[in-house]
Amino acid sequence: MRSAWSVVLIGVALLPVVTAHPAAAADSLELRRTAIVRAIESTRESVVNIHGQKLVVGTDDESAADLRRVNGMGTGVIIDDRGYVVTNYHVVEGVKRIEVTLASGKTVAGQLVSHDPRTDLAVLKIDVEEPLPVIRIGTSSDLMIGETVLALGNAFGYEHTVTRGIISALHRNVEVSRTQRYDDLIQTDASINPGNSGGPLLNIAGEMIGVNVAVRAGAQGIGFAIPIDRALAVVTELMSVERVAKTWHGIVARRHDGSAGVVVEVVHSESPAECCGVRAGDVITRIGDCRIMSQLDVERALLGRKAGERVPVIVVRADGEEQIELPLAAARPQKLSLEERCWQQLGLRVLTVPPVKVQKLQARYRGGLLVSEVRSDGPAAAQGIREGDILVGLHVWETIAPDNISYVLDKVDQENLGPIKFYVLRGRDTLFGHITSDTILR
Repeated sequence: MRSAWSVVLIGVALLPVVTAHPAAAADSLELRRTAIVRAIESTRESVVNIHGQKLVVGTDDESAADLRRVNGMGTGVIIDDRGYVVTNYHVVEGVKRIEVTLASGKTVAGQLVSHDPRTDLAVLKIDVEEPLPVIRIGTSSDLMIGETVLALGNAFGYEHTVTRGIISALHRNVEVSRTQRYDDLIQTDASINPGNSGGPLLNIAGEMIGVNVAVRAGAQGIGFAIPIDRALAVVTELMSVERVAKTWHGIVARRHDGSAGVVVEVVHSESPAECCGVRAGDVITRIGDCRIMSQLDVERALLGRKAGERVPVIVVRADGEEQIELPLAAARPQKLSLEERCWQQLGLRVLTVPPVKVQKLQARYRGGLLVSEVRSDGPAAAQGIREGDILVGLHVWETIAPDNISYVLDKVDQENLGPIKFYVLRGRDTLFGHITSDTILR
């Protein structure tokens, strides 16, 4: 039987292979190296990927024991060549071991140096043998709706993913949960996905003009970033030598418009800066080997130096340039945050738990706080409190919100309460023990 298909053979003339001249190939490559390509090439090495596991409280109210450890991921940017990295606090919150992967593929451990839950920003430190490339920082003061922007980050775990879009709007206020609200954000349609958090939003020149922070649930093409000018103000506080290194200089400065250096606005009374002759109106151009362009540079230049060390500072005045020796001093005592007090005085970290979850375990409790981490040498560990327990009471007070712990610790500081009784839920069982007040106060 003959087939219904027939085969037609077509003769093909063999043509010579045309190879582009090397000069023409180079011209073509340069033509393809657009402003976007150059922006990413100049920035990629200063962006890192962040991984770690954390204990989270599930959002399904039907499951009372929905407390689980999950893999977290995010992005960070290198802002100091010694290994200081900026990211979102929610990326590293509750993470025991932070792993940071450099653009080279090398993975190193990261340590949380400082953070601000209100603005959702954090600073990490990674140990490196050689200086790292630092991101170029722009400004968010002159952003234009419609201008091209780029997002770079660890989207869904795909490292160093690049997306492009425009600035869709400015000054957006966004509430992403009952406990987290962001004000004055940049809105963009550049794709920002889970894992992009903490990464840079770039302008077409490759300058960082925002910190990617949030995705609108259920929306497409709507992402948000913290403007870089606002983020830098927070990061400057987080990296201040007073906060990180427990030293003090007393200089408050602002950018010098149209010129190099920073203008000293305030010199704190009786500070090292005042003692060595720094005056309001001075323009600081260099501290040690660091060129100064912002208050953040002032803090970076003095990080790692010890109290008593004298640091050369170049100032410009009406009569010319002058070098001053700035002697760092030990920092003044600072009030600890609630999180720091919990960690130092009780030896634990806590997360808020939806009351319904606690009530499903034990109906008589109105709520509690999930113990997310326990310090091995702290009072809580000594009394057998474990990660995953739910703290429901201290002394005669319930612990529904972190402020309840603060109230009890204040009472311990002010009054002789004797041993502090604690109550924790472990599964459906209520356990209790005692922590002595002198242990908390030590």
